[in-house]
Amino acid sequence: MSNSNFQPFSNYTVLESKQIPAGAISKKFMASVFLWMFVALGVSTALSFAFSMNEELMSMLYTTTRQGVKLTGLGMIIGLSPLAFVLIMSYGFNRLSSTALSVLLLVFAACMGMSLSTLFITYTSASLITCFASSSVMFGVMAVMGYTTEKDLTTFGSFLTMGLVGIIIASMINRFMQSEMLYYIISFVGVAVFLGLTAYDVQKLKRIGAGVEFGDVSAGDTKKLAIMGALSLYLDFINLFLMMLRLFGRRK
Repeated sequence: MSNSNFQPFSNYTVLESKQIPAGAISKKFMASVFLWMFVALGVSTALSFAFSMNEELMSMLYTTTRQGVKLTGLGMIIGLSPLAFVLIMSYGFNRLSSTALSVLLLVFAACMGMSLSTLFITYTSASLITCFASSSVMFGVMAVMGYTTEKDLTTFGSFLTMGLVGIIIASMINRFMQSEMLYYIISFVGVAVFLGLTAYDVQKLKRIGAGVEFGDVSAGDTKKLAIMGALSLYLDFINLFLMMLRLFGRRK
């Protein structure tokens, strides 16, 4: 799930590279985006670890059977809620205050953390740490590339979105086919797509930051754009991590 084409972004100025004077990039805006992203990741990590270490909390969301881990009713609600949060935040952008959006982001991150706690049951701690560290490094490299490159990545955005749609469709088909080869192909393509989306989203946010600096945007809307940008990058990172885990994670 990625949100590189969030509706709120289309309503604000996105300057092209040639339109941005040297040193005019709003570093404060980008710092705010990454700060909110790291806060959201911190909330997810903390909740995921807390639930995985507490059997009573885990039993509220999952039950273990011979066939594997099975979701409870509450677990299904928690698992589906992130999509609802993304839709509410995206389409309610104009009506919601920056405070409301920030609360929704944190609640979304908490639900994601609870939902991802099953990873601690499925995969070894060593592979979780390795895949998380690898994803962090790759994400960081692509974020720097997206921020510093002079090449316009806009044309790649449509191809990456098409790739994302293809991954979703192929994943749904493979639920019935249960093809291990297709599973790995989807995962490899997924890693490439989310790495590309990271660079694309960072460049887009950089240009939005410049547009905010030179445009007529209120402080409240600037904060809201930063929160939505953080959500976009958060989703890119989480999906990259999950794809890496599918490829290299060692199951217990």
